[in-house]
Amino acid sequence: MRIRTSLVPLFAMPLAAGGLLLTATGPASAATTIEVTTAAQLKTALGAAEPGDTIHLADGTYTGNFKTTTPATASARITLTGSVKAVLTAGGGYGLHLNGASYWTVSGVTVTGGQKGIMIDTAKGVVVDGVTVHDLDMEGVHFRNSSTDGVIKNSKIYDTGHDGRGMGEGVYVGTANTLSDKSDRVQILDNTIGPGVGGENVDIKEGTTGARIIGNTFDGGGLTGANYDDSWVDVKGNGVLVQDNTGKSTTNDGYQTHTQQSGWGCGTVFKGNKSALAGATGATQLAINVTNSISGCKTTVYSSNTVSGGKGLTNIPVTS
Repeated sequence: MRIRTSLVPLFAMPLAAGGLLLTATGPASAATTIEVTTAAQLKTALGAAEPGDTIHLADGTYTGNFKTTTPATASARITLTGSVKAVLTAGGGYGLHLNGASYWTVSGVTVTGGQKGIMIDTAKGVVVDGVTVHDLDMEGVHFRNSSTDGVIKNSKIYDTGHDGRGMGEGVYVGTANTLSDKSDRVQILDNTIGPGVGGENVDIKEGTTGARIIGNTFDGGGLTGANYDDSWVDVKGNGVLVQDNTGKSTTNDGYQTHTQQSGWGCGTVFKGNKSALAGATGATQLAINVTNSISGCKTTVYSSNTVSGGKGLTNIPVTS
C-alpha cells in the first residue's frame, strides 16, 4: 500500500504504509524512499515503486526470488540500493529479475544462491553498479530480450556455473543461436570477474551490437571447456570495443572473436588490454584470437595491447 499526501513538509517525515517506512522530502510529486527490512517487504516494494523512488535495503538476508515489471523513466529512475551485507539469496531461479523494468538502478547489494543472479529482460537503460554476484548454478548477470543501453560497472562476479554445464558466464549479453535478441550498446565497465566463473567472464552474443568492455579485471580460473569456453571474453556480436582490460589464468586464449551467424562477430576493436597467459595449455594460446578474419568482417588489434606468456599477441596484423 502506498500513501502520498499533498501536506508533506519540506523536511523528511516518516509514513507507515503496509509495513514499509516511506519518507518524503517534498511536495506530493516528490520521490519516496521505501525502507525495507524483510523479504516480504522487498517483494511489496518491487511491485509498488514508482518512477523516482528509492528502495533501500537494510543489511540482512532476503530469501526468495525477487522480480519487478514496473518501468521507470530516464528522468526519474527507480533505485534499489543497499550495502554488500544486504543479501538476496535464492534456492533456485533468478535472484533478481528486472522484466520490462526500464531505467532501474541496482546498487551495492549482493545476489547469490540461485540459478542465475541478475536477469534483465526487455528493459532499457538498466544500471547495475557496485553489486556482488556469486555462487550460482548458471550465469551472473544477463542482459536479454533486447535489453538495450544497459550498464554493469564497479561490480564483483565470481563462483558461477555450479551446475557444471559450462553455462556460468560472468556477464552474458544477448541469446545464442538467434538474431532477434538485440541487446545493444551494453557497457561492461570496471568490474572484477572471476575466479570460479564456469564459462567466459564475458560473452557477447550474435545479434547484439555496440557493446563496450572497458577497464575490467578478468580471472579465468574456472573455465570448464564444456561449451568451448577457453577465453575470458568471446565476441560474436558486432561493433564491440574491448579496451584497457587486464586478464590472467586462462586455459587457452585471452579474447576470441567468432562468427556464429553470417555477418556477425565483425568490427571488434581491441585497445590497451594486458593479457597474462602463463599456465595456458590450449592449442593457440593467443592474447587475441581472431577466428573469423575474412573479407568484410574486420577486427582491429592495436599495438597498445600486451601479452606475457603463451604463444603471442594475435593471429592478425597489428595496427599501430
